[in-house]
Amino acid sequence: MERIFTYLHYPFVRYALIVGVLIALCSSLFGVTLVLKRFSFIGDGLSHVAFGAMAIAAVLKMSSQMILILPVTVICAVLLLKTSSNAVIKGDAAIAMISVTSLAAGYLIMNVFSTSANVSGDVCSTLFGSTSILTLSKTDVWLCVIMSVLVIGAFVFFYNKIFAVTFDESFSRAAGINASLYNTMIAVIIAVIIVLAMNLVGSLLISALVIFPALSAMRLYGDFRSVTICSAVLSVLCAVSGILISIGAGTPVGSTIVAADAAVFLICFMIGKMKGKA
Repeated sequence: MERIFTYLHYPFVRYALIVGVLIALCSSLFGVTLVLKRFSFIGDGLSHVAFGAMAIAAVLKMSSQMILILPVTVICAVLLLKTSSNAVIKGDAAIAMISVTSLAAGYLIMNVFSTSANVSGDVCSTLFGSTSILTLSKTDVWLCVIMSVLVIGAFVFFYNKIFAVTFDESFSRAAGINASLYNTMIAVIIAVIIVLAMNLVGSLLISALVIFPALSAMRLYGDFRSVTICSAVLSVLCAVSGILISIGAGTPVGSTIVAADAAVFLICFMIGKMKGKA
């Protein structure tokens, strides 16, 4: 605890906590929708797309990699949404194709056009988020704050429409709701969350940040609003505890956060079992 309090005096630790809380909150809000729509692995697929775009931006030596990563990830999110209803390539197959291709292309580009003496270290940091969350600048933090406010604002403002599209898309269309528009909006927002979350847990672990809090909350509650609120609370607690534990124990940040999410899920699972028996 003494070590943790000592580190809290450093700006980079406070930046990591701010960004961690915001990303965890955003991912948990829309994670419930993804789980209920049975499209959970879109987070995994888009994270690999973001990794490929990041590799290209690194080779091009772009000062702001977000300029390339964000639009590429958003475009792929929309494409995945459109192909999910395609009779030739279903959503899960499309995600597998895009994610594997992007991951392989990104790793290939980073090796062939290496811009660093430690390619393996750069790849590991990007995939597992080992150190990037602790090297954030003020610009990164403000960008995350602005994007997070927009994401949370969109969720609150369009809550009723998101709820309707999540549970019964056919009824939503019959009621006059433009389901395609809101599905596209959800896909775009998920892409933004994925890009932001790369700094927190890395490309390979993002899907856990999206899925675990929602599944944990579903073990305890049965209505959409309660699940969403519980998911947000659990996600923020796991993010903060994961960052603090990683600082105190010297473990990788991303892996520690995911381990905390997994532990909370097991606890919620046991509580749900006990409630069911009662």
